[in-house]
Amino acid sequence: MTAILALDQGTTSSRALVFDESGAQLAMAQRELRQIFPRPGWVEHDPLEIWESQLEVAREALAAAGVGAAGIAALGITNQRETVVLWERATGRPIANAIVWQDRRTEPACERLRRDGLQALFAERTGLTLDPYFSATKLAWLLDHLPGARAAAAAGRLACGTIDSWLIWNLTGGVHLTDATNASRTLLYDLATGDWDPELMRLLDVPPEVLPPIRASAEIYGETVAALLGAAIPIAGVAGDQQAALFGQACFSPGMAKNTYGTGAFLLLHTGRRPVHSAHGLLSSPAWRLAGGTDYALEGSVFVAGAAVQWLRDGLGLIRAAADVEALAAGVPDSGGVVLVPAFTGLGAPHWQAGTRGALLGLTRGTTGAHIARAALEGIAHQVADVLGAMAEDLAGPAMSTSRAGLSGSGTGVVVGSGAAALGELRVDGGAAANDLLLQIQADLTGVPVVRPRVRETTALGAAYLAGLTVGVFRDLDEIAARWQPERRFEPAATGGWREEARARWAQAVRAAMAAPAG
Repeated sequence: MTAILALDQGTTSSRALVFDESGAQLAMAQRELRQIFPRPGWVEHDPLEIWESQLEVAREALAAAGVGAAGIAALGITNQRETVVLWERATGRPIANAIVWQDRRTEPACERLRRDGLQALFAERTGLTLDPYFSATKLAWLLDHLPGARAAAAAGRLACGTIDSWLIWNLTGGVHLTDATNASRTLLYDLATGDWDPELMRLLDVPPEVLPPIRASAEIYGETVAALLGAAIPIAGVAGDQQAALFGQACFSPGMAKNTYGTGAFLLLHTGRRPVHSAHGLLSSPAWRLAGGTDYALEGSVFVAGAAVQWLRDGLGLIRAAADVEALAAGVPDSGGVVLVPAFTGLGAPHWQAGTRGALLGLTRGTTGAHIARAALEGIAHQVADVLGAMAEDLAGPAMSTSRAGLSGSGTGVVVGSGAAALGELRVDGGAAANDLLLQIQADLTGVPVVRPRVRETTALGAAYLAGLTVGVFRDLDEIAARWQPERRFEPAATGGWREEARARWAQAVRAAMAAPAG
């Protein structure tokens, strides 16, 4: 039997999974990760805890699978994106906690750049928006606030990286590399050249000496130190978590899309061999870089998805467990006119209204907890529909590239024409994808079939597929695509008139929420 080890280092936990050559999961181990909040708006992780927990779960997963390290053909890495670590090259010791993607301490720096009129430049070069979400301003903050850090960086004594680089360094005993998907989330990656941009580094005051070279998502990065796992294993695949999920969902053709329902929701749509620059605040990044070239994706981020269900549980006490929301919401045929705009931390794409707060509208004496629960599920699905609508408008102008430059793979994608885009299907994953009612509502609101795969660990599976592709476990993308299997398909059941009325009611509620004072 051929097996692949996938490391999935996330925001709240470190996980390791072992897959066989068919894509079946053999074992999984997980460790929770401590969240550090030094000040309001600051979020940090201990880099050593990240590394030690990731090593522990890798060893546990190998033992649980009954596969020794010598039986592992390759190792793949997927990770929380934008989180940045700074460490000493000589010792491998981190000189501060990692600053997490959720951290907002660099908003003043981003605002200064916006006031200087640099938003358009960064959007054109990187496909991103000037926001503390991304890595470079975090790195500059560390260099500015740690005594002696800038001098040490300029002298080549420090290394930095996103979590993939940190894991690669520790696994190999000192290899400093990153992949294109993670590099593209820093505000320093030029989509046109596929490399670090000197002008952007200067504008953000990031010295090139600290940055890792950029590699493809599927290639040999080095081998693990044999003593760590029992044998030297080639690290052969690396991708940020959302791109890895797109790959794990086998969305290999332009127009194919996936949505991950987690605390928030992340919708990625494959746009082919060139980036599509959004007019609606969506992000453009490499989907992955393979030997044949780079594929790109549009991404829309919804801030609150599963967190809305957590609010029903912890804030309102309507349910005891998150899984209970489906039965409660199914107790009524509709929301009874209730609309929940779950803008608890502002509105993400395509609205980008950080100051907007949540709104619950349409209440009557007849409103019950079931109506509010159903409105919460509808609010999640409406936000995803908003992102899909923005993608349709972005794609309706320039035609998407369908050139694959020799890469294989197939699937149903977006058909562009007449100022709109029709999505063939939306593949879904993440914890809330277990909710059948949510997925049916999603299909009804978008008019698009929603498909849940048999293997829901698509992020780790994507990393395993990338690694297996490198070492020849999988011949090509066609072989990987053939392994993807649906578990259930949710077809739209609502009429077009119902959909238009529901979407209009949602749009009115969003406008009301944005117009209300933040308080």
